[in-house]
Amino acid sequence: MFMFGFVTIMQGLVQSPSGLYATRFFLGVFETGMFPGCFYLIGMWYRRHEAQKRFSFFFSSTTLAGAFGGLLAAAIGKMDGLRGYKGWRWIFILEGALTVAVAMIFFFVMPDFPEESKWLSADEKAYVAARLRLDQGQSARDRPITLKDIGRVFKDYKVLVAGFMYFGLIVPAYSYAYFAPGIIAYYGYSPIETQLHSVPPWAAAFGYCMLVATLSDYFMHRFWFAIFSICVSITGFGILVSVHDNVNLQYAALFLVTMGTYTAMPIIVCWYNLNLGGHHRRSVGSAWQIGFGNLGGIIATFAFVADDAPFFVTGYSICFAFAAISIIACVIYGYGCWSQNRNRDKTPVDVGLTEYEKTELGDLNPEYRYLL
Repeated sequence: MFMFGFVTIMQGLVQSPSGLYATRFFLGVFETGMFPGCFYLIGMWYRRHEAQKRFSFFFSSTTLAGAFGGLLAAAIGKMDGLRGYKGWRWIFILEGALTVAVAMIFFFVMPDFPEESKWLSADEKAYVAARLRLDQGQSARDRPITLKDIGRVFKDYKVLVAGFMYFGLIVPAYSYAYFAPGIIAYYGYSPIETQLHSVPPWAAAFGYCMLVATLSDYFMHRFWFAIFSICVSITGFGILVSVHDNVNLQYAALFLVTMGTYTAMPIIVCWYNLNLGGHHRRSVGSAWQIGFGNLGGIIATFAFVADDAPFFVTGYSICFAFAAISIIACVIYGYGCWSQNRNRDKTPVDVGLTEYEKTELGDLNPEYRYLL
């Protein structure tokens, strides 16, 4: 996180195209571990049926950034010429400096595990660790991760499927984030009106995301909440593909797209992440899901082209298709969890495993049950 902020500052200070290319490369390098790392840390503190609200709130920072990031950038842009720097440079410098400051604070106050916390008493540490152990098994926090561990993780087909769950939603999510202002502008709004009309879909996505997350935790269930949310997104894309003469309906469809897409994504990440037992499986598995899924951003970049304006049928169809891929992957993953739970219910509870062996197996331990 510190290096991500530092490179962002450097991006505001570059003086040549080659310097910009270099900073963009290293920005991606250091950003890679931030998202899965944050989800990993959240998962090490909360039980599975408590975590969705936390995951969704953290993830919804992207929707809030989408709602207000443009307005903030416009305000910073008014610093154009200050100390000889263009306004766009100040955007990178100030936002990068804030990231560096937050990273330095978190380095001293944010422990990786409850047992390492300096602001919990010994009894509180033991309580938090015990409740997590009952829900998720041993964390194996003292155990280093080996190459053999990585290989074992990828032998589980559910891990590979989880990557496609996220990959399928990254395409519509990034497509909207990249092209929403341009799409809205084609509805006939002025530049200022376009900026203002881009805010409500993001705000609606945040509210809907937190509502669904609360219900998901309350019912201790993920599968149907993820499926329903993706269907909401698909409905929005279906309207956008087929309706070209009703601006109000097209604009309303953007609400469905944002609400469905940006609600399903944290559910999928939380569901999969916290179903992985032990930090040696969770750290590898969560990095795979986010890392592989983000490759969808490459497709999103080329989904909407100027020649397809103003209806963007090709772009919307691509998003529709990849959202459908996510649903298929969710069904496969959900069935895998359900079938393994059923098979384990049929086997004897005591299969003669030591506590060490159970810890090594993580969620593959016969006593472990996946959250559906």
